[in-house]
Amino acid sequence: MVLAKKQTIFEELDAAPQAEPIRLPRRGRPWTSADLLTLTDREHRYELIRGDLLMMSPASPVQGRYAARLAHVLYDYVEEHGLGEVYTAEPGFILQSEPEETVRVPDVAFVSADRIPPPAEESGFWSLAPDIAIEIISPSETANAVQDKVQDYLIAGVRLIWLVYPATKTVVEYQSATRIRQLSIDDSLTGGEVIPGFNYPLKDLFRERR
Repeated sequence: MVLAKKQTIFEELDAAPQAEPIRLPRRGRPWTSADLLTLTDREHRYELIRGDLLMMSPASPVQGRYAARLAHVLYDYVEEHGLGEVYTAEPGFILQSEPEETVRVPDVAFVSADRIPPPAEESGFWSLAPDIAIEIISPSETANAVQDKVQDYLIAGVRLIWLVYPATKTVVEYQSATRIRQLSIDDSLTGGEVIPGFNYPLKDLFRERR
């Protein structure tokens, strides 16, 4: 009897359907955060959803523009007041541990100073929920996929979520499952108890290119 060759992680991905986003179960066992770390140099973006791998296209320039603006104003404010750290480049946070891990990668995240791991524990993905998670929503993301992401963040303990919708120039803010606000271009993002005193008008976020 000839045994079939065991596929490598990369061969499994290359053989996956091309429609996106793609949710892939792992053959024989759930995907893990260790598997995810091996894929950081691939052309797609990846998250783990309860042991399944979610493969997505890279962010568009428009998504990158709004993520950069938010990261910039948050960083300046957080640094000035010594509140913690702001993270970009889609940092990975382990929101649910093994055997069926969930790793989400917000476009921008904030972690308060007292929750940042010591330098010896900073490698790899962090087993904590950020205090703020910001997602720039692409037109291809379904409402169900977005709500799954929000639910994962809230259950894990994220204190403030901003969902940015470039097409409608709106932001949906979650402070909890029942404290939800929809903000228009005439409103401002405020940090509340998470980043006290922070205020950023959405007209500045959604301004035309200068």
